Amino acid sequence: MKIVSKVVADTSAMFSHRLSLSLSVDNNDVLIVLFDYPPPAISEPIFRMGEKLRILSQEGDWWRVHSFATGYENHIPNTCVARVYHGWLFEGVGRQKAEELLELPANRLGSFMVRQSDSQRGSYCLSVRHYSQETLRCVKHYRIFRLPNKWYYIQQRLTFQCLEDMVNHYSEVMDGLCCLLTHPCLTQLSTETPTEQPIVMRRSQFNWRNVNRRELLSEEAPAAREQPFLSYGLRHSIASYMSLVQAEAKDEDRYTFQGGSHRKKTVKPDPRNRRTCLLTSSPEEQYEEDEFEFD
Repeated sequence: MKIVSKVVADTSAMFSHRLSLSLSVDNNDVLIVLFDYPPPAISEPIFRMGEKLRILSQEGDWWRVHSFATGYENHIPNTCVARVYHGWLFEGVGRQKAEELLELPANRLGSFMVRQSDSQRGSYCLSVRHYSQETLRCVKHYRIFRLPNKWYYIQQRLTFQCLEDMVNHYSEVMDGLCCLLTHPCLTQLSTETPTEQPIVMRRSQFNWRNVNRRELLSEEAPAAREQPFLSYGLRHSIASYMSLVQAEAKDEDRYTFQGGSHRKKTVKPDPRNRRTCLLTSSPEEQYEEDEFEFD
């Protein structure tokens, strides 16, 4: 029976690998290598630290995986990898290993991960790559607190219904953090610039050359026209301005985090949090680094 099960498992893994060539990869079927495997002291490593792997199957304490970088397939023990959910939630990664992963060349300023806290069981931490000349540190850690109503926060003045809302918020505004969240840790950034649709400027059907000067200066608008010509001009100017603003907003969106679903954020500032939080209650001290940087 064991031999038959093994054959079925291998066949299933091969079949799923073939399907993966045409189907998109589930974000929850990704592993990150934590240690070179096998160790360099034993033999040449097959998988390197920081390498992203697609899960093909699980066999006890081993994963059968496919490397995104090399295309190589093999087995790796679960002690050498961490599972990644939603692209940014890392399972089984401590503070030291988070710093090692974020300091890899594949990351840049604002690369981040959410992980389980080392010091507070059941809590999460946000680790962000950001070089500080004062402390000479490349990674900063922020503890994520959880209220009795299951809402999350880093700073007591702002709470979020879920971790995804928190990530989306801090990818749009710094709001007291060291920098914006740009990309999840070890995200494979495309080298090709996506083709953008040209900005379509809205053209008005109204032509000022056809306007009679007497009608423009007249205080009474003709009955055939619902609004005076000055109203047409004002609306035309506003439409042109809004088109330019939308173009600038589109450029700014390039630098915001695009991982995960983009549903509406649920942000809830609650003054009652002051009685339950572990942070300082002084507004002037909320942005002091040592007050809310934990782990």
